[in-house]
Amino acid sequence: MSRQAVQKRTGTSRRNRGIPRAVAGAVLLLSLALCLAASPGTGVAAQEMPEPERGPVTNLPLPRFVSMKASEGNVRRGPSLTHRIDWVFKRRGMPLEITAEYGHWRRVRDRDGAGGWVHYALLSGIRTVLIEEDMLRVRSRPEETAPVIAAFELGVVAHLGACEINWCEITAGGHHGWAPKQKLWGVGAQELRE
Repeated sequence: MSRQAVQKRTGTSRRNRGIPRAVAGAVLLLSLALCLAASPGTGVAAQEMPEPERGPVTNLPLPRFVSMKASEGNVRRGPSLTHRIDWVFKRRGMPLEITAEYGHWRRVRDRDGAGGWVHYALLSGIRTVLIEEDMLRVRSRPEETAPVIAAFELGVVAHLGACEINWCEITAGGHHGWAPKQKLWGVGAQELRE
């Protein structure tokens, strides 16, 4: 078969070989123009921050922290009363992290990562934290040099108040003050509260 016959069969003669490149170049220029139009003044397409995942039932962020409302709550393998009870939470006020939702059920985990499905009626939006350092110094202001007003033992459950980037206001046993956020479990590292 001659070279001319091959070119006619595949449709690539020397004259039209550059057409696909020209089309590709035009598409590239159009794409670049659209990117620039999408982010005026920057010259570069802006990167969007990912939206936090939302619960399908409550539309609240996942994961999120809550506390145990009841003094006792069954933790099940699945989101229904027919699922087996794996264990029982027995500490009112204990902070828990909700990681999933299904109907009236919330999948939670505790500080040690243990968890399962709990009925939403057993949970509260009141925020608490666990103290993660023995004899944690609680200060009068959110500063390392502020006077110490109390020392909380490891494992104490404290009520959570305002939070700055590195400090949180906590209350337990009639004492109220500020503690370093990294010494508390039950509050997000970047979480700010008024």
